[in-house]
Amino acid sequence: MATDAGAESSGREEVAADRHLADDPTGSRPLRIVVAKPGLDGHDRGAKVVARALRDAGMEVIYTGLHQTPEQIVATALAEDADAVGLSVLSGAHLTLFRRVVDQLAEADASDIVVFGGGIIPEADRAVLAEMGVAHVFTPGATMADIVAWVRENVSGADR
Repeated sequence: MATDAGAESSGREEVAADRHLADDPTGSRPLRIVVAKPGLDGHDRGAKVVARALRDAGMEVIYTGLHQTPEQIVATALAEDADAVGLSVLSGAHLTLFRRVVDQLAEADASDIVVFGGGIIPEADRAVLAEMGVAHVFTPGATMADIVAWVRENVSGADR
């Protein structure tokens, strides 16, 4: 039986476009959030608490663990079809690490993946991070309710 290669290709694209909608009659799916600890920072309690809060709010969360390189984080975000990447940085290397993640997402044509983060980040550096494309930075004292609400309001899975 002969098949039309063009029709076959079109079918695969339709399946790929609809892969998240197959089991949900409403046509939506939970947001997929990668939570990552880049660099050498070994303090992961905050990242784990945020990951659990997002999960408990109904989101699919992929926690990458400690000591991830920006390359590993971006590879995970792409492989997991993430809607957002949340970075936790307490080491002071936030400008370098956030920039590498944002730049590598852009190189992968994945700038639609929202990047946000948290940690000990000076006010002046938050403006620099915003200029480079980081959507939001949470600082100590942010509540889990605030973080969940921000993600729900600012991250959309519909376009992915």
